[in-house]
Amino acid sequence: MEFQYDLFVIGGGSGGVRAARVAAGEAGAKVALAEEDRYGGTCVIRGCVPKKLMVYASEFPDIFQMARGFGWDVKDPEFNWEFFRDKMHGELDRLEGIYRKLLKNSNVDAFDARATVVDPHTVELSTGQRVTAKTILLAMGGRPSLPNVPGIEHAITSNEIFYLDPLPKSILIVGGGYIASEFAGIMNGMGVKTTQMYRGDQILRGFDLEARTIIADQMRANGVNLLVNTDVAEISLLENGQRSVRCKDGQEMTFDAVMYATGRVANTADMGLAEVGVELADNGDVVVDAFSQTTVPSIYAVGDITGRAALTPVAIREGMAFVETVFKDNPTAPDHDLIPTAIFTQPEFGTIGLSEEDAAKQEPVEIYSTSFKSVRPGFGDLDHPIFMKLIVSKATRTVLGCHIIGYGAGEMIQLAGIAVKMGATKEDFDRTVAVHPTAAEELVTMRHPVRSA
Repeated sequence: MEFQYDLFVIGGGSGGVRAARVAAGEAGAKVALAEEDRYGGTCVIRGCVPKKLMVYASEFPDIFQMARGFGWDVKDPEFNWEFFRDKMHGELDRLEGIYRKLLKNSNVDAFDARATVVDPHTVELSTGQRVTAKTILLAMGGRPSLPNVPGIEHAITSNEIFYLDPLPKSILIVGGGYIASEFAGIMNGMGVKTTQMYRGDQILRGFDLEARTIIADQMRANGVNLLVNTDVAEISLLENGQRSVRCKDGQEMTFDAVMYATGRVANTADMGLAEVGVELADNGDVVVDAFSQTTVPSIYAVGDITGRAALTPVAIREGMAFVETVFKDNPTAPDHDLIPTAIFTQPEFGTIGLSEEDAAKQEPVEIYSTSFKSVRPGFGDLDHPIFMKLIVSKATRTVLGCHIIGYGAGEMIQLAGIAVKMGATKEDFDRTVAVHPTAAEELVTMRHPVRSA
């Protein structure tokens, strides 16, 4: 059978665009891509890029405070949300243009339309056009999910928070994951009276308990009203536009805005996938093998819809591995082991490998940790300590986990992650000469364990 394309990609996010342009540009495949919304996907349009810009904006109160501590006469500054918001969206427009240009320069045919799967080799566009391809790649990403709470229609998600008009004076952020915790810091830093509510015992479930406890304590010290073991029972819209929130424990509070960040789901609904034989998990994720192939041999999937690791760099790696496997005759399974991660809470958190709790379940370990006041915030009269922690196997001396909290944690964990990924031992860290004066030097100067587990 002759197909119109070698590859048809559904989804114009980071993973889909990378796979499309590499398959076309490097492997010489005839490629098409369909995107129903904006090119760049969650990360560029409604995720990590605008979020990081908001993180930067929200950090300036601390920067101004530090400046005063260094002798700068900083007057009382004011934050202009509308100016920042509009400039941010101008930057997102620029980045979307780059994504479109990358596809065009790689000779990828781009369709601004929704695409659904008709059969193992055919997609149908929302324009009514049908297109055939030897291989179909699913890369539709995910979206925020909302729980079934009375009045949930009065809440927003992380999709809408980038468009707030005006910036609320108070906000409730529901959720305990990294998205909720990051936006709690952002809103607080922008001068919004911020409450974060989580139904569990501690935010950032799944990460190292000592680290997330330190983050929670620092968030409270920064001014976030962090409530745990608490959940929303009902949201009501008041006549003045505010939201009245009744909690399951009977508390009642009022906010200008309520944002939910309690999970995400794959964009697989009404795509025709189950009808053509693509296996879906109970939560809607696409089930794939080690090479990103679905239960239909001609259909592959990468990125957030697979439920493996919902991170932009992972989606890109999966897209590259897909091209190697399908178009370069080099079967490549993406590596999901030991992924370094930065969480832009305030304080910032960088992590790779096992938590102390998970490592101790696996084998006997030693814990090396330190907490100290870094020079810049310390001299600038800010009480923002840095915390570092290494989890080391007693048997092999391999560093099983590295956790960093504080300024520059994300930058540091990228480089520390290389060592951990390579299987470095504690002695490898010890043999490395410290770079002085830096905060990162403490990673190689922790000589004695603080405890065993």
